[in-house]
Amino acid sequence: MRYFDSNATMPLCAAAKVAWEEALENLWLNPSSPYRAAARVKTRLEDARSRVASLLGVSSTRVVFNSGATEGNNSIFAYWSTALPESARIGISPTEHPSVIESAKYYFGERVEWLALDPSGAVAIEAINFKQMDAISVMAANHETGILNPWQEIANAAKNAGVLYHCDASQWVGKGQLNKIGDCGYVTACGHKFGGPQGVGFWVLPEVESNFIALHGGAQETGRRAGTENVASILAMVAALQAAKIGNVNGRDDLIAALPEFECVGLDAPRLWNTALLIAPKFASSRWIRALEVRGFLVGSGAACATGKAGSSSVLEAMGYLPSAMSRTLRLSANAETTAKDWSDLAEAVRVVYQELESEEAKQSLTTVIDL
Repeated sequence: MRYFDSNATMPLCAAAKVAWEEALENLWLNPSSPYRAAARVKTRLEDARSRVASLLGVSSTRVVFNSGATEGNNSIFAYWSTALPESARIGISPTEHPSVIESAKYYFGERVEWLALDPSGAVAIEAINFKQMDAISVMAANHETGILNPWQEIANAAKNAGVLYHCDASQWVGKGQLNKIGDCGYVTACGHKFGGPQGVGFWVLPEVESNFIALHGGAQETGRRAGTENVASILAMVAALQAAKIGNVNGRDDLIAALPEFECVGLDAPRLWNTALLIAPKFASSRWIRALEVRGFLVGSGAACATGKAGSSSVLEAMGYLPSAMSRTLRLSANAETTAKDWSDLAEAVRVVYQELESEEAKQSLTTVIDL
């Protein structure tokens, strides 16, 4: 079975498996316990933090481990709701992940300002009025379309304006260059999006941020996120991040060219190298997904967290697409191990499935005519 739903989750990479198994065998003690054996576990935990910091080009004091992007995003908005004035206004992109949109609406309600998009679907930085906002949240790369936002420019502009900036980098970390992501004040990242385990991630917090507390309780994570650390998953995640590779766009672009009947959302925009969101000319996403799985390909239809909401995509809605188009989407997202042949074989499978679905429709129409 060939896998093309990597924006939903990636398989645990080889380096992560080795690190995880070694930690489960030898590093299972509570890192906060008072004896020397536990201190060795604590040392490995702090070494993992330092490795993340080094990859991102930030101080290790800025890196805080958590359970993933949903906790990460929710906690940022929860904190802002208490740290900022009651009148504070928050600017967010309408194409953000649900964990950002729903958190912003829950904590700030009518004080959420929806940022404008440019014709490609990226946030239009020139339309942001930083003077009217206290904080902004704009993701680095979109989870459905792969479209890249101008997050570095937004980070710089927000800093100059004295506006807090949060970047959900879940789809960027492990797929893009890391050395500038620390320029964003607040960052969330998620291990299973780049070959680490599910249920683990991290924040990058501002150097001067001393009041942020996601979970109250013990003194773990310098008091900013209470609870015994998931050491095995953290070490596996960091190993995956160190092993992450940036792929190329050749196979993806060849597939798009081979399927001219399909619209590629954001075709002319800067996008993640691994992602193509296609709108099929006919037939519901569910029919395409089932038929492609039978042929040995696992593909998505949009955000995994929104699966079950038929014909619904806040991302495509914000970009002006109608529900009829949203119901026909196929999100194809690869990883660095995906080959050009995998892409070409998928393109051929899509063409064959299209013919099969057309044939089924024709037979149903004929049956209906005969019945009449």
